[in-house]
Amino acid sequence: MRKLALLVAFFALVLGATAAFAHHGWSAYDADQTLTIEAPVKTLSYRNPHAHITIDYQGREWHVVLAPISRMAARGLPEADLMPGKRITLVGYPRKDGTAEIRAERVMVDGRTVELR
Repeated sequence: MRKLALLVAFFALVLGATAAFAHHGWSAYDADQTLTIEAPVKTLSYRNPHAHITIDYQGREWHVVLAPISRMAARGLPEADLMPGKRITLVGYPRKDGTAEIRAERVMVDGRTVELR
C-alpha cells in the first residue's frame, strides 16, 4: 500500500511540474521585437489561466495573451475595460514563428497604462 501511495505521489508531482513548465513557456515569443498596436477589441475571453482577446492588425486576426485575471484586476484592468469594441493600445512581443499572436506586456486604455508582467 505504501509503494502505491508513493507511486501516485510521484506521478502527481511529475504531472504538476510538467503542466507548470508548459504553461509558462514564454520562449516562443520574441522579446527582442516589441510591437505597439492600437486597435479595438474584437473578442474577449476573461478567464484563467490567462485572459485573451483578439484584434485585427495588418489584415490578420491576432490572438493576444494577457495576464491572469486576478493580476489584471489587482492592477486596475477589469473585464469592462476590454469589452468588444473598446479601443486599446497594446505593447508586447510577437511569436517567433510568425503566428498572429502577441504576449501583451502592457495595455493602455482610457488614458491609463496597466503593466501586466
